[in-house]
Amino acid sequence: MKLNRKLVPIKAHFFFFMCAMGPILPQLFVYGKEMGISSVAMGGVTGILPFLFLLAKPLFGMVVDVYRDFRKTIFIALIIFMTTSFALLALIPQRVLLKFETTMDKTHMDLCNETEIEELNMCKNETISITCTSECSQDPFNFLLTNFTKIDDDFRLCTQNTNKTINLNSTCDLKCVEDIESNNGCLYKSWPFWMFVIFMSFGSIGFNVVNSISDAICFDVIGDEYDYGKQRVWGTIGFGLTALIAGYIVDLFSDTKISYMPALIVMIVCSCLDLVACYKLNLPVIKGPENIIKEFIVLLKNKRVFTFMIFAICAGILDSLIIYFLFWYVEDLALKTNTTNIKLLEGLIVAAETLGGEVIFFSISGKILSKFGHVHCFSMCFINYALRLSLISIASSPWWIVPIEFCFQGPTYALTYTTIVAYANELAPPGASATMQGIAAGMDDGVGFAVGSFIGGILFQYIGGQKTLQVFSVFGVMCSIVHLVLHKTVLATGKSETKEDDCKYKSPQEALMVTYQN
Repeated sequence: MKLNRKLVPIKAHFFFFMCAMGPILPQLFVYGKEMGISSVAMGGVTGILPFLFLLAKPLFGMVVDVYRDFRKTIFIALIIFMTTSFALLALIPQRVLLKFETTMDKTHMDLCNETEIEELNMCKNETISITCTSECSQDPFNFLLTNFTKIDDDFRLCTQNTNKTINLNSTCDLKCVEDIESNNGCLYKSWPFWMFVIFMSFGSIGFNVVNSISDAICFDVIGDEYDYGKQRVWGTIGFGLTALIAGYIVDLFSDTKISYMPALIVMIVCSCLDLVACYKLNLPVIKGPENIIKEFIVLLKNKRVFTFMIFAICAGILDSLIIYFLFWYVEDLALKTNTTNIKLLEGLIVAAETLGGEVIFFSISGKILSKFGHVHCFSMCFINYALRLSLISIASSPWWIVPIEFCFQGPTYALTYTTIVAYANELAPPGASATMQGIAAGMDDGVGFAVGSFIGGILFQYIGGQKTLQVFSVFGVMCSIVHLVLHKTVLATGKSETKEDDCKYKSPQEALMVTYQN
């Protein structure tokens, strides 16, 4: 097989760019979780980010239009900015949760005085709240732990609860863990939390812009002569490979505290190789719509377009729960089931999603669209999401999530992405294809992700991960039914969707090419 040298730089860019992101993107949420950040706080942060993405894309387009002679320099600078932002996460001290066992003969226990309570409320390091359980008592006790830097020696427990009788003796073993909900208020006033938010936000914005521009660069390179999908698939392969490798080496080099340094090193090395590939690329001139607000208002008057945008948001809401909270749930489930090698497991999940589900299903999505049509496929996507979320919620072990993700990443994410792209192209009025595609992307991974991450964070905090997954599963079923009923009644045109004169069905690659060429 002859190597096409013209396509090597773009293939290499996709591969190394996504190789760099594989070790870090799936872990961002659990990185924050391990710092003690609550799901509500994380949901709030990621709820704002999608709107920043929407601002960053046109801003980048304006900059390269004004300084078009420096397009390649700007693009490379964005990659460096993104990599540096993520790499700086290594400077943030990871919070080591206190988990220990002790016997009462090494522990002094009494009532807390006002000074100790005041120290906790003022976020002093000398006093923190912990929860302890013992075989000598049925109920867990909440204590304040003082002198906790001397856990290996003598330390002192005290309690504010004077109504409970603590019937413990020297033979009772105490198992204690830090009470995150009581202590994380101090975290939000600290510099590590705000540095995490800043670095995560800058890195995520950089990734989103670079990822968007990479597709435009690809079409500029391949034109009408080559297949987009055969170039972009190298990114999927790279992402899955390094997510798996990084998960293994993080587990290998972590001891009592998880160290993400090996994953960050993999990211930096791959980013450097990506910069070499980018040096060989020819960047396109990016042009935005002349009056997107005016075109947006015109499109809103079309009831089919309006309905499509609403359900594109719903698809984004469902997808956001998996993107942002799947690993959060996996780590909680692993803790309950005493599962080890959790980072390797998370790497296997990403590999199953990308190297298995996406690669396989992108190749057959076009045939499914041709057979069932856009409306039925979109309704089917919601049912698939509902089934995926419900199966994850009843998994007895986090290892069961690997085959679930292998089977359902394709019929959910891959089919939904292809359907939205092709459906948006079908609904777009003459001359408004680019605007329609921009709106579809904004509704799905913009508004949808923002709403989903915010609601998901709140539900995870107050009803737990399992019930949250089940709530979103029910939401998926409702979306499927309502979407299908609307198109069979209010939006029915009287024509068969599978007729040639009604619409033309495209393969995933053709649909994607239409998206970015317009």
